[in-house]
Amino acid sequence: MNIFLLVSDTFRYDNFFDRAAAGPMDMPVRTPCLDAFSERAVSFSRMYTSSFPTIPHRTDLTTGRYGWPWYPWQSRLKSSPNHMPQILHPAGYVSQLICDCPHLYRTDFDDGFHAALATRGQEADSYLLRMNHPIEHVMPPAKTRKGSHFQGHNLPDLATWMNPNWGREEQCFPPRTAGLTVKWLEENYRHDPLFLWVDFFDPHEPWNPPEYMVRRYDPDYAGCAMIHPNYGRSADYTDPELRNLRAHYCAEAELVDRWVGRVLQKIDDLDLWKNSIVVFTSDHGFSIGEHARTGKSNINDGDDRCWPIYPEVAHVPFLVAAPGLEGGREVDEIAQTPDILPTLLDLAGVEAETPEPIHGQSLVGLLRGQSTQPIHDFAITGTFLRVKPGEKITHKKVTPIVYTKRWAYVPIGADASPELYDLAGDPYAQTNVAADHGDVCRDLHGKLIAFLKDLDAPEAAVKPFQP
Repeated sequence: MNIFLLVSDTFRYDNFFDRAAAGPMDMPVRTPCLDAFSERAVSFSRMYTSSFPTIPHRTDLTTGRYGWPWYPWQSRLKSSPNHMPQILHPAGYVSQLICDCPHLYRTDFDDGFHAALATRGQEADSYLLRMNHPIEHVMPPAKTRKGSHFQGHNLPDLATWMNPNWGREEQCFPPRTAGLTVKWLEENYRHDPLFLWVDFFDPHEPWNPPEYMVRRYDPDYAGCAMIHPNYGRSADYTDPELRNLRAHYCAEAELVDRWVGRVLQKIDDLDLWKNSIVVFTSDHGFSIGEHARTGKSNINDGDDRCWPIYPEVAHVPFLVAAPGLEGGREVDEIAQTPDILPTLLDLAGVEAETPEPIHGQSLVGLLRGQSTQPIHDFAITGTFLRVKPGEKITHKKVTPIVYTKRWAYVPIGADASPELYDLAGDPYAQTNVAADHGDVCRDLHGKLIAFLKDLDAPEAAVKPFQP
């Protein structure tokens, strides 16, 4: 069975599920291609990212292990010897990575694939200088992410300088990455089995789709284009600016949908559904006004809050199409990123030995409708977190959340106090009910500590959550 793994960075769950909720902007994304794919695929309605953000997530994905208790964002080679393509090679797979995510080839994800191809230039990836052309400020500094990356310029300045005059869809990254993928499929479809990992960095910011696509979401805005968030307080924006920020995100997410659809169409053209597993997922979402913030982590001098990994960031899509799976089904059970590797191995019928034990569990019984038993009672979305002796976390840190089917428990909330949300009626975790449910908080805090100890995590990983 071929394995085609399609990853989109920063693609929110509610981009094409639960769109009636679609966040405080009431601006649902148009996703006709993924809507159609969901009729062919089985989807999980409670997939949560495990290690946050980009590279920690990809590390969990390729290793089948929870990484956040042990290591931060770092080279994959430092984290674990497990690597999905190398695990598949003994079963006869040839492997290819195609990506425009600039972080993958800086952290050795290409190592271990038979071939890897990257489209350069995303974010501040300055791969070819243009010193004859001035670098211009495209957003007021107070409205965007801080940081000097080259000659005093920030990420939106450099991204616009590296990718100038984008007015046509074909100039954007999703069509370029999808075009390479289509070419690869046409050049390789007769071989069996294939492992293809396609990693779209969009809709990661800066959000620079053609402005005519943005205007479909926000037709009346007349100010400076809001292409990059501030990673801080949403109150830094006026209401029209915040709406325009959301519109740029929506337009770029729609662009991803369209060009993921082009890849799916080529799979159909080549009659590959009959012998292929096709997955679409994401690493995390993004806050665009939820919890009075814009971003996914706090790197803003004007915001002292901790940033728990709330549902708009932690909850991600996970769709699987494969022979023998009944399309159009939704599985309402908790799953996490480390489950993806054992699920793919199980679906493909590959018996593999891994250098390190896999933490994740196969979801195939749930995918096939053969089991109604949950794999997990809870999920934890976290990031590498350490404290010095005698130190307490009081501000700025990204902090974990324990998710169950009903509850979201935050051991270190925005003001460093515990928080609890009843997801049944509050899916975006807006109303803190911790004061009314101390027993639930204690129980879920115990699950967090037990989870870390069961993994044999280092004591330094447990310490931030102990009295």
